[in-house]
Amino acid sequence: MSTSHERESEIRRLHFAEHWPVGTIATQLDAHPDVVKRVLGLLARRAPAVPRPRLVDPYVELIAETLATYPRLRATRLHDMLAERGFHGSVRTLREYVATVRPVPKREAFLQLEPLKGEQAQVDWAYVGKIAVPGGERALWLFVTVLAWSRALWAEFVFDTTAHGLCRSLVRAANYFGGTPRQWLFDNAKAVVLERYGDAARFHPLLVELSGHYRTKLRLCAVRKANQKGRVERAIRYMRDRFLAGRTIRSLEGGRRELDAFLADIAGARPHPVLAGRTVADCLVEERAALLALPEAPPATEITAPVAVDGYANVRFDTNRYSVPPEHVGATLTLVADDSSVRVLDGPVEVARHERCWGRRQLCEIAAHRQQILDHKPQARTGAGQTRLRAAAPGIDALFGRWVEDGRNLGSLIARSLKLLDLYGETVFADAVAEAVRRATADFGALALLCEQRRASHHTPPPLPMTFGDHVSDRDVIPHNLENYDARKRRDR
Repeated sequence: MSTSHERESEIRRLHFAEHWPVGTIATQLDAHPDVVKRVLGLLARRAPAVPRPRLVDPYVELIAETLATYPRLRATRLHDMLAERGFHGSVRTLREYVATVRPVPKREAFLQLEPLKGEQAQVDWAYVGKIAVPGGERALWLFVTVLAWSRALWAEFVFDTTAHGLCRSLVRAANYFGGTPRQWLFDNAKAVVLERYGDAARFHPLLVELSGHYRTKLRLCAVRKANQKGRVERAIRYMRDRFLAGRTIRSLEGGRRELDAFLADIAGARPHPVLAGRTVADCLVEERAALLALPEAPPATEITAPVAVDGYANVRFDTNRYSVPPEHVGATLTLVADDSSVRVLDGPVEVARHERCWGRRQLCEIAAHRQQILDHKPQARTGAGQTRLRAAAPGIDALFGRWVEDGRNLGSLIARSLKLLDLYGETVFADAVAEAVRRATADFGALALLCEQRRASHHTPPPLPMTFGDHVSDRDVIPHNLENYDARKRRDR
């Protein structure tokens, strides 16, 4: 605690003029004796402390040279290097020393630029997480593009981050904005640039073709210069804080519906960060006039590749199998796929069209293709029956295994199970199979009884209504008189 000048003057007067001792002055002025001694200059001067030797002292020069060359080298790696040279200190000791001597990089000054209307759109992806799909899970990404002047953004959930997926997203973004800017600014993603050396870069051919179609220039950020695409980075943070936070995305379709509603109702109504009093939607209306007009014909963004038909009349794409007519077995056809459909062509003729499956290791089958195989191979009906039962009740394989273990006729039981499926429908049949598996029963009669119980619980009519022919005039059953029966019985005795 500091002492006022008046108090220090009084202490000196009492000591040198009145010859009061230190203890008397301290008592009378209610001061600590050390304070009085300090004011009078009577405190003994302490010798400077001699620093104790540190474990890192022999290695100071090596640490300085290493950090000068590699200023971001971690203390744990330095500890490994020093341990090989005889250092016995802990990582914590070394880390505390390195924190005092590590070179501090100079902060870079950035030039703030405001792009012109319709000049640039910044593009990037944000990782959302993994969601369950049939047969496994897939990584879900959020594609985001932002017009640099108006800050208008468009986004969509995607599974595909390849060059084909990027081109499809850019086409949809151009349709949403009603035009294209003069520049697309990307990060150094593999779907964008194949190789780069300094400022020289080789873009993906699909992206080059798309930019030529839209008359838009491709541009890359400098390496480790995220500030150059700060608007899309800020938009991604906005989407994480305002849309993704507290929300669980369970499917691609459901996520896209929620995202479209958010973009229409909330994202456009946010205030512009620079132009006071104006919203992003207002600025987008003004920037649309400066965008390049869309071409008359949309660009082709489908994946086109040769594909072989296997012995089961299927073609493989993205871990899934898609059926084709059996007459093409062994042939090489052309596969054309996008986000929504998978088409198989034999020259210019389309032989099969499927909805795109985003599951893993799934079989996408058209019933007509399977029926053609059955028409030529009647012995394959049992296998087709198993496939149909598995599709209706995924857990029925447990019953198949028990029937085989018990030595039962698998073909007969499958045929009878198909009749139950036709009679009761998929919902009742699947519930009955799940209950039979849970009870660990393999009796077919029990399965039929469970189907009937499930049907009764759903209050549906019996699957086999009793019908009578036209020749039956009276359908009421009249009971016999039991007294006549008893009399006849006594007479027979």
